[in-house]
Amino acid sequence: MAQPKQKFVGRSVLRLEDRPLLTGAGRFAADISFPGQLHMRVVRSAHAHARILAVHTADAAALPGVHAIWTAADVAHIPPIDFRLTKLVGLEPYRQRALATDRLRYVGEPVAAVFAESAYVAEDAAELVQVEVEELAPVLDALQEPQAFADGLRSEPAVVRKGFGDVDAAFRKAHTVVELDLTVGRHSGVPMETRGLIARHDRTRDVLELYGAAKVPHWNRAQIARMLGRALESVQLYEGHVGGGFGVRGELYPEDLLVCAAALKLARPVKWIEDRREHLLATNHSRQQSHRVRAAVDADGRILAIDDEFFTDQGAYLRTHAATVTDLTAAMLPGPYRVPAYRAVGHVRLTNKTPCGTYRAPGRFESTFVRERLVDAIATRLDIDPIELRRRNLITAAEMPYLRTLGTLGTEIELDSGDYAGLLDKTMAHLDWPALQRRLAQRRAADELVGAGLVMFVEKTGLGPRDLARVSVDGDGAVEVVTGAASVGQGVETVIAQICADALGVDYAGIRVVHGQTDRIAFGMGAFASRVTVMTGEATRIAAAKVRARAVEVAAELLQAPPDLLDVVDGRVVRTDAPEGPSISLGEIARTLAASPDGGLCAESWFQTDHMNYPYGVHAAVVAIDRGTGAVTVECYLVAYDIGKAVNPMLVEGQLVGGVLQGLGGSLYEEFRYDERGEPLCVTFADYLLPTAREAPPVDVLISEDAPSPLNPLGLKGAGEGGASAVGAAVAAAIDAALGMPGAVTALPVTPRKMREILRQETL
Repeated sequence: MAQPKQKFVGRSVLRLEDRPLLTGAGRFAADISFPGQLHMRVVRSAHAHARILAVHTADAAALPGVHAIWTAADVAHIPPIDFRLTKLVGLEPYRQRALATDRLRYVGEPVAAVFAESAYVAEDAAELVQVEVEELAPVLDALQEPQAFADGLRSEPAVVRKGFGDVDAAFRKAHTVVELDLTVGRHSGVPMETRGLIARHDRTRDVLELYGAAKVPHWNRAQIARMLGRALESVQLYEGHVGGGFGVRGELYPEDLLVCAAALKLARPVKWIEDRREHLLATNHSRQQSHRVRAAVDADGRILAIDDEFFTDQGAYLRTHAATVTDLTAAMLPGPYRVPAYRAVGHVRLTNKTPCGTYRAPGRFESTFVRERLVDAIATRLDIDPIELRRRNLITAAEMPYLRTLGTLGTEIELDSGDYAGLLDKTMAHLDWPALQRRLAQRRAADELVGAGLVMFVEKTGLGPRDLARVSVDGDGAVEVVTGAASVGQGVETVIAQICADALGVDYAGIRVVHGQTDRIAFGMGAFASRVTVMTGEATRIAAAKVRARAVEVAAELLQAPPDLLDVVDGRVVRTDAPEGPSISLGEIARTLAASPDGGLCAESWFQTDHMNYPYGVHAAVVAIDRGTGAVTVECYLVAYDIGKAVNPMLVEGQLVGGVLQGLGGSLYEEFRYDERGEPLCVTFADYLLPTAREAPPVDVLISEDAPSPLNPLGLKGAGEGGASAVGAAVAAAIDAALGMPGAVTALPVTPRKMREILRQETL
């Protein structure tokens, strides 16, 4: 049998997902309704820290149209929400319950739930619920000493420690020690579509259905079934169109449990759509960290050791991600550099703010900012060109695979492949870096504040340990792929169809890809950690290859031809030595096998891996600063990224550009701020500033395929987060260059107010 040719993988074919969205046939959570449904409204805490004395619901319950009001006593049987990742010992007491019991720990915490005949009545009733409290002093700074969280518990649930080598010895023999204090502000993902959930109990089948699922439907299904005391098969989750994820959508939140429990108890469908204020108050925040980092270097600028102690402001509870962001920060900080000795101590601290989780490139946005600021500081201290300093410290292609005695997300870190210096060379040539620097110098000589910054990073993608896919062909020749993946708008259907099409020998446009439906496949890990293309894609390729082999086997018998002379081309099995001769379609073969014991022309396959893979990249930014306002304008931006093998370069480029814009938000605009009482100050788009089209610079993308991953046959690596990872570091370096003040930027975001403070320092 001839080996399949790559006809679709590697091409920028059009997305299969777009037609229903462009023709108004999209089906988002708000579009789903059922007859007789109730609407849920959550009553949220107005206090950052308080003891609950009473919750008064009588006035709200008397409002016409109110069906029920729940407080903590009504959901006391529901256990706290468990962890999905990074389950460190001793974290369980810090989990969040569906409704607050005796204490309120952040503004926005669910206190009660109102169920009414309409969303308007539910909202009116929620405003009538009175929460009587004794206000307590809030903890708002993760750097202050841990406080009491509960009896016998402190507000530091965990300390993550990672490292290797003799750090202290390296510092003793160092030529130079460079130390920095660096901070990253609190911000998070803001999808176009807020969270939305619709639960109903089909009593004829005794099946609880939840619509509006995203990201990790199978894991959420298992948790909901466990927490509500139901058999797994009696709970099903359904994903529709999802208006963005970015790490914050689709995790298990209190509202998921409330709508499900209510649908069961009230015997009516229950719908909840989050408004934007709720989203900014209650959906996972992320990023906020403070680092005290130092490096030991020799006289030539080669890194001998890095020592980092940092503090993660986790907010009020540990949600499903537990200590994941802290863990990833500590694990990924060394980046693309050879670091002989390393020590990281990450403190997970609770404060009276919205709980935190992951946001696109969690731990890498933060650690890349810290590491690259440190590298720039070393270059300044030793008067070495920053790019030359990077070259001296880069891990070489000859050293790959490169094992670090660090682990994260259940795997050890072994950099699978890479030519970091080669990508740096490509980037420099693409930018014509010397000419760019000359132009910027001329502009600075004319009193413009302009500069360029260039930084490097390593990403992690393709998180295992396994994934499952099923490929089938029906009697009409239609191909269906059923996966346990989820789609948050990243192009899952197109990419999986491209991989399946090449492996099977059909047109990608005729393949139907099913995802996010727990009743269609028994296992799925969903969409996170840039894993879908690698894991689901490879499971799909294996299953499609099995279907192709079975089709050729049957066709060989029907056509009386040797299997090694047959191939599948455009959905037909043909002879390679006589393409115009007798052939048979996959649909005909499927009809022949319809009554066979093995279930027809189909196959189900797993892909398993023990390691993640590691794409890498270079970011470069050019910025201009307005002396009067302190506004920083990013004039242009470049992302160079080695993805191993791009299934669809257009989609890779889209992912990278989108990530850059989100990275710019956290670098220059977005920050959740609080007053001294813990009252959030950024709960509308008037205060929480997202970059718009006006602030979006031209983004140039250089996709490289020099280092295919050896961990899967196609050499795939992921692309979902590489656009965001290094933006803060690149923008900071560019601002330093524009000001001629090395080390000027030590905190993100660099808002106009902060920029004016830096400019005042320049004039002192």
